[in-house]
Amino acid sequence: MSKKIGVSTPFWRDNRIIPILFQFVFVSIVVALGWFLISNAIAGLNRLGINFGFHFLRRTASFNISEAMISYEPTDTYARAFLVGILSTIRIAVIGIILTTILGVFVGIARLSNNWLVKKLSGLYIEIFRNTPLLVQILIWYFAVILPLPQVQDSIRIGSFYFNNRGAAIPWFTAHEGTIIWIIIFVIGIVGAILMWKYQLTQQMKAGKRKYPFIWSIGTLFVFILLAFIVTQSGPANISTPELGTFNFSGGLRISPEFAAILIGLVMYTATYIAEIVRAGIQSVSKGQTEASKALGIKNSTMMRLVILPQAVRIIIPPVTSQYLNLTKNSSLAIAVGYQELVSVGGTAMNQSGHSVEIILIMIFVYSTISLTTSLFMNIFNKRSQIVER
Repeated sequence: MSKKIGVSTPFWRDNRIIPILFQFVFVSIVVALGWFLISNAIAGLNRLGINFGFHFLRRTASFNISEAMISYEPTDTYARAFLVGILSTIRIAVIGIILTTILGVFVGIARLSNNWLVKKLSGLYIEIFRNTPLLVQILIWYFAVILPLPQVQDSIRIGSFYFNNRGAAIPWFTAHEGTIIWIIIFVIGIVGAILMWKYQLTQQMKAGKRKYPFIWSIGTLFVFILLAFIVTQSGPANISTPELGTFNFSGGLRISPEFAAILIGLVMYTATYIAEIVRAGIQSVSKGQTEASKALGIKNSTMMRLVILPQAVRIIIPPVTSQYLNLTKNSSLAIAVGYQELVSVGGTAMNQSGHSVEIILIMIFVYSTISLTTSLFMNIFNKRSQIVER
């Protein structure tokens, strides 16, 4: 029997084409479903006399925002009100991530301490705060801890720090004419210190002798700081201390009770998860690394800083990134204590303008952008920290 040559397989039976067809069909169904839902929502809005669109952002907001990072008045537009809310959300996220990382790493290392009291206290902190709903913690910090503090005239004073039921007043920095020059020179100094550290580290590896790269990098940064001081003839900024007036404080930095409650709640809650991630990452490092370090006579603190943590960080970064994203999204709970971030501003604008769909889309876009940006930077850091195989 002769075989038929040149007969091609029908595309609906081709294993290379079938997966592509299924993906195309799935995407088409998703797009069609999304189009149906959006069209239905727009039709419903039209029946209510509400035209879909973002033109309302140019209208006057007509509501007050008690705490804003930029100037804002009720006569400003909805667009500026949303900008204020977005900046407040970013403010919580950035400060929260920094403080959460510091506390989480500290508690995670303490969980592995040989000191019985330190180990048990850190474990007790994790079990209490991790197993209590975040919203409950925020309400406790606000209503049971901060608001019962004394009034402004009877503030609790610790040095130049004041604490009362209106929040806290602390010393803070104020810019002057030479601040910009200081920032520019300091950034250049940071870059120079990193380059010097890498250069000395390379020379140390080539020569096989200790070159003290860390000391050289610190010295480089100190030279640039000295240069900035010589150029500006002043420090990087002035320090403003709070002073009690008739009704409130002037000078310094004032932290509202709402902001303090949401920040403390987010930090204390999220740090428990980061602590457990850090603990697991450290324990995942081979015991041989610890035994070899002790055999070489390396101190425990030096071993943790130079041997264990650099290896553990490769395992820690991915789950920590998820906790950073959770902290950012959980900042929306600030509405429970009246802190006006994106969700709170959006809710007020929604009640006034009636443009619910558009405002929800704005919220989705903002939170998605913040989360994707955070993930991008963490993925870059994760990639740079991975072991390079030859």
